[in-house]
Amino acid sequence: MPRERDPDEPKIYFLPNLMTACNLACGFFAVLMIFKGLIEVQKMSGDLAPSAKQYYEISRHYYEYAILLIFGSCLFDLLDGRLARLGGQESPFGQEFDSLADIISFGMAPAMLLSKAVLFPLGNIGWAIALIYLVCGAMRLARFNCLAALPKKPGASSDFRGLPIPMAAGFIASLTFLLIDLYQKNDKDLDLGAWKYILAGAMLGLSLLMISDIRYPSFKKVDWRTRGTLGAIVIAVLLIFATIQFRYVMPVVLFSAFLLYGFVRPWISQRLRKEIEVENDGDEESPTDQTKEV
Repeated sequence: MPRERDPDEPKIYFLPNLMTACNLACGFFAVLMIFKGLIEVQKMSGDLAPSAKQYYEISRHYYEYAILLIFGSCLFDLLDGRLARLGGQESPFGQEFDSLADIISFGMAPAMLLSKAVLFPLGNIGWAIALIYLVCGAMRLARFNCLAALPKKPGASSDFRGLPIPMAAGFIASLTFLLIDLYQKNDKDLDLGAWKYILAGAMLGLSLLMISDIRYPSFKKVDWRTRGTLGAIVIAVLLIFATIQFRYVMPVVLFSAFLLYGFVRPWISQRLRKEIEVENDGDEESPTDQTKEV
């Protein structure tokens, strides 16, 4: 006879949690690629300190793989929440599993990537900035879980408080992706110059944004039943085409646009905001998502 299910056993739904597991796997392999790049640099340079050009020549491909894996984590993180909501399979287990996966994929992996791919000339300062980012990302996830556990009030907003950690990770990965492309087109010895200081400041800014009270849309109401206009469809197609055509530039533009949207959002009219965020006046508040750290 089949064993009777323990009523205290958490519900584990297969497809949403499979997507979360894929998110975690991408994060794990991204960290692994960064470590492999560091090992290759040590093997090739021996006891001599490599120049910036030698460092990038040896490790560039590993960092590119790590960036693509972080983008893959973003995709799987998007899918697990959508699948959970479409199938009515939200669960506390899924929410906690998602947060644990996110701290690896969107916390540890981007922190290591930027500290070793761009901020390596800063030495221990680069590591300290990466650590601040990681701690703020963990605090962001912990606050989200605490707020999600509270009873839902009627008419409560579904907005995110603070920048979602996948968006912060996507911004870091896309900017590093662009810098690697610029390096490939530069035949001279690479000089990061002011870039390393700009990116150090940007990473600190992202850290503060994650634990801030700035509101960002969650896009929870966007699903297969969401109504759209012909203009919106045309714009979406053009964006997809532009992203494929200008794959090194467009990810930075898209993640930057979302990041800045939180600042200008309070000054946008309610009607225009609803159109941008694909919301309808008649929509009901969505139930708590399994993994809405998107």
